[in-house]
Amino acid sequence: MDKILRIDMGAEGGPKATVMDLGNYAGLGGRALTSAIISAEVPPLSHALGKENKLVIAPGMLSGTIAANSGRISIGCKSPLTGGIKESNAGGQASQTLAKLGYAAVVIEGKPSADSLYTIFLNKDGVKIQSDDSLKGLGNYDLVDKLQSVYEGKPCYISIGPAGEMMLSAASIACTDMECRPTRHAGRGGTGAVMGSKKVKAIILDDSGVSMRAPKDAEKFKEANKRWVDGLKKHPVTGEGLAAYGTNVLTNVLNEAGGYPTRNFSSGRFEGHTKISGESEAALETERGGNPTHGCHKGCIIRCSGIYNDKDGKYLTKQPEYETVWAHGGNCGIDDLDTIAMLDRLDDDYGLDTIEMGATIGVAMEAGLAKFGDGEAAINLIHQVGKGTDLGRILGSGAAVTGKVFGVERVPVVKGQALPAYDPRAVQGIGVTYATSTMGADHTAGYAVGSNILGIGGKTDPLSPVGQVELSRNLQIATAAVDSTGMCLFIAFAVLDQPETFQALIDMINAFYGLSLTGDDVAALGKSVLENERKFNISAGFSAAHDRLPAFFSNEELEPHNVKFRVTDQELDQVYNW
Repeated sequence: MDKILRIDMGAEGGPKATVMDLGNYAGLGGRALTSAIISAEVPPLSHALGKENKLVIAPGMLSGTIAANSGRISIGCKSPLTGGIKESNAGGQASQTLAKLGYAAVVIEGKPSADSLYTIFLNKDGVKIQSDDSLKGLGNYDLVDKLQSVYEGKPCYISIGPAGEMMLSAASIACTDMECRPTRHAGRGGTGAVMGSKKVKAIILDDSGVSMRAPKDAEKFKEANKRWVDGLKKHPVTGEGLAAYGTNVLTNVLNEAGGYPTRNFSSGRFEGHTKISGESEAALETERGGNPTHGCHKGCIIRCSGIYNDKDGKYLTKQPEYETVWAHGGNCGIDDLDTIAMLDRLDDDYGLDTIEMGATIGVAMEAGLAKFGDGEAAINLIHQVGKGTDLGRILGSGAAVTGKVFGVERVPVVKGQALPAYDPRAVQGIGVTYATSTMGADHTAGYAVGSNILGIGGKTDPLSPVGQVELSRNLQIATAAVDSTGMCLFIAFAVLDQPETFQALIDMINAFYGLSLTGDDVAALGKSVLENERKFNISAGFSAAHDRLPAFFSNEELEPHNVKFRVTDQELDQVYNW
């Protein structure tokens, strides 16, 4: 990955592609690269849907290699949802393919004056950009089906649905999995709206005739990868739990802990949790001929994805993940897996973030637009978004906008982005991450649930404010570094519990690049990423006042523990003091 592809969509005479050296960005990958480019090149006060914003797509440092679980891709921009910097992360085949083609990043900039839609095709021979208005309005599934009839071989696709074309702030970017289904999404922050503003409907990546990336020291790299794989396989979470039940294994766990946000964060337990748990989901998938164990990209050994079939045994969607099951399930009072799976399918097809849309529907239900538990009404609301009705455009703008329009007080957002599936009153560490992350409310930015609830890397009392700031700080630093490698975040379970597995990851990076990094160097990388992001956000107008949870978390007690969020503002302001 020794080059950056820049595509100026607003160039005179039509879109223009230029290949450039890495220059000052040498040595960076994934989130480190997307955030460095956005921080350096996008004016913080620019309009997120304007020509000055950029969409940066970057594979990780180890993507395109034999390193296990190295297929995550980072997509960065100024977020139309938060108004700050954004890195949204996705699985699927795109990262491995783009890295094999030699690109450290694809930077899409400028804005066409015409209304045409474009496709971008990349292979070993170069770049081809074409206008194709026949793709307008297509959902991601029909879009990929149509493109597959055009492009030979086995390319993978990065695309947007109607929500992205409409530039809705909850719009996602889809990446295809190994079966070429548009099921892996860079969902958070409205990245799909930015891609839509550039009039790019799809990016087609074909790595035919291209080899895997070669390390500087092949033997050391192979040996380190073996230790890495062994470490992931022997950990009970990455080696057993996630493969058996997927991420939704957490439903029963969080419900028991009293931290499962129910009916728009009004309580911490959902009476219908067993019906939508990971155990129930896996059993239903198996019964219908689906599969609860599946990898979303080549080289994945955790295999936490899955295949969900409908009642007739036909493919409906990928296995809905924990966040999706919660967002469209317990958060909306819905306890039917088929309804949740249909909502997941519609989100993926229209190109919408499942977390944001589930939270938005919860707010809409609170406002009286539908009753909690009404699955049919929830499906109709998602269709409203896909059709672009007036109501749909409000909902597609996210929970914060929906709450303002309908006068709802309990709106679970930070920096305009909806909270995921852990109530910060019962999981105080994740509350610190939600409040202070550069990304807005984001569980993946510093997954304190691991320590608070699962005891990974040591146990921190989830109901106490003690130690939560230090925990979140360290996890945010580590996560920023992991997001830069292209590794799946779930490797953290093994890395935090097994020092030898963490060392194997460092050894892989060193062997591949001919470096001599230490654990301290990895932490320094994470800090530098966060510093770039914080710098951008401050220049965009963010202050300490934005690093706060909504007031109701501090004012309303959460059942069953009857606890409030108790980390003080003064403590929150210490997260970035290192």
